[in-house]
Amino acid sequence: MDLQYIRNFSIIAHIDHGKSTLADRMLEITHTIEARKMRDQFLDNMELERERGITIKMQPVRMEFTPNSPKPSLGEVSLSWASGEGETFILNLIDTPGHIDFSYEVSRALKAVEGSILLVDATQGVQAQTLTTLEMARESGLVLIPVLSKIDSPLARVDEIKMEVAVLLDINPDTILEVSGKTGEGVENLLEEIIKKIPPPSLDEKLIPDTLQNVRGEESCRALVFDFKYDSHRGVIVYVRLFNGSIKKGDNLLFSVSGERFIALEVGIFSPEENPKSSIGIGEIGYIITGIKKPGIASVGDTITFNKKPLPALPGYMNPKPVVWASVYPEDADDFPNLKLALSRLKLSDSAFSYEEESSGTLGKGFRCGFLGMLHLEIITERLKREFNLNLVVTMPSITYKVILRNNKELMIYSPHFFPDDSQIIKVYEPWVSVKVITPQMYTSVLMPFLFDHEAEVHMTDSFGDNRSVINLDMPLRELMRNFFDDLKSITSGYASISYEIGKYRDADVVRLDILVADESMPAFCRVVSRRRVEEEAHNQVEKLKKIIPRQQFPFKIQGKALGRIIASESVSAFRKDVLMHGSKVVGGGDVSRKKKLLEKQKRGKARMKENAKVNITQDVFLKMMRRGE
Repeated sequence: MDLQYIRNFSIIAHIDHGKSTLADRMLEITHTIEARKMRDQFLDNMELERERGITIKMQPVRMEFTPNSPKPSLGEVSLSWASGEGETFILNLIDTPGHIDFSYEVSRALKAVEGSILLVDATQGVQAQTLTTLEMARESGLVLIPVLSKIDSPLARVDEIKMEVAVLLDINPDTILEVSGKTGEGVENLLEEIIKKIPPPSLDEKLIPDTLQNVRGEESCRALVFDFKYDSHRGVIVYVRLFNGSIKKGDNLLFSVSGERFIALEVGIFSPEENPKSSIGIGEIGYIITGIKKPGIASVGDTITFNKKPLPALPGYMNPKPVVWASVYPEDADDFPNLKLALSRLKLSDSAFSYEEESSGTLGKGFRCGFLGMLHLEIITERLKREFNLNLVVTMPSITYKVILRNNKELMIYSPHFFPDDSQIIKVYEPWVSVKVITPQMYTSVLMPFLFDHEAEVHMTDSFGDNRSVINLDMPLRELMRNFFDDLKSITSGYASISYEIGKYRDADVVRLDILVADESMPAFCRVVSRRRVEEEAHNQVEKLKKIIPRQQFPFKIQGKALGRIIASESVSAFRKDVLMHGSKVVGGGDVSRKKKLLEKQKRGKARMKENAKVNITQDVFLKMMRRGE
């Protein structure tokens, strides 16, 4: 296929700015989807995506479009238009998630295209996540087409938001396009602008001609893996962009990073369902069925090339590392094998999360799992529940701490339960994040004490657009996980938006907080907290547990322990049930000493029971302790 007729692009936008709706109209106008098969959010295949209105899994689609407008005059655009009117172009769209948890995957997907549509809601304006994805697109060297969505809304502020975008990009506001994903207004014009402004794929001129030939004298290939999924029958299916050569069914291929060899069982394109083809060539976006059924082989950013005389891997590969950890246990111990199988299946389609087996005296056998962030954690646990019908207990999420002990030994701590005692530690380091908050200016003064409470270091506050401010700050990742986003939305009446990037490790002043029930430590309730908040956290956790834990036949204490001492304590009274019976007869009349003697006997029995008894904590208690607001 002539490269001049191919355009590869993505849509970058903040959540709820109309990206999926715009993609729907593109599919309709290009007749990629029949009208009778069309539905809202067509490219969002997962039920979870449709419920939340966010893109979780990337979805490529190939569209064919014939522009109606005449060929532009010479000098009007710097890029070739091919033959102009009447020519059919291949438009490959990659619908990417915008959340920061998946920033690495998005960065790889952006490397698979030459341009992006920067979509901004005409009712909301530029948001924090818009800035983050914009920066990623710029770093990838993409051609940007700024577009305003939802222009049909009665709340749209087209002129104001146009000026806001124009200042952000340093462009003329008249060059910003206007569309409505709901009515389709302006979408056909946008498709024509994509053809005019986004360049076609180009050949990699850095490779010398000799390296392009394999042992058979044919042109070698090189394809970037930007996503993949798992099929129980066909194994791993990788989504690729071809940068060199072509791939056809039966080719012997190689993953450059993992070193795994395989045979292409099928190749094809997305329309948007998988559509088998005889081959996929340079500049095209498609899929390859590998037949691989082992986890950890395919990974985003890897390069696929011929097994014999392979081309060098494409640059920029990175192995994503988990930043948030949580333990996952089945509510029913008999479901442990099912949970193990479910995690292995998910690992086949998501190499970014990790898991390893662990056991707890109170929760039984489970797994310690690593995630890219809080949203990633929510998605994985929700998929385990929905796709595999598992009822789970998920412990408090934690982060990775780097600890230097007094014997100069360095430890990486993934679980609060294994965090050393304060007396053993010389130094602790924790990851920090760089955060952007965009908020109406009226809330700026109210936010400052809130940010200080979360240990934030505010660097700069600037005016942004229409009576809004952007606040740049650094803060511990630990504090970002302490209900930061929900509280921020509450304080700003839902108007603030936030984006963040993981930064470097910095000094941390934190301690381990243990929760003891009847003098027994509960690993599932253990957490690492700021030293200055340890007493407040201890009292909150102890009081919360007292409210939800069931009473026993004996009294016991719930205690919060940190810094080598008990800093919070609550007593739970026993059921009062003194039974005045002797054998089968009720002790009634006669000398009162008979009653006292029996009560003393019961008292001694309860004392012995208290010494040996163990508090029975139900799964419901663990679930309520893990949830906020209960």
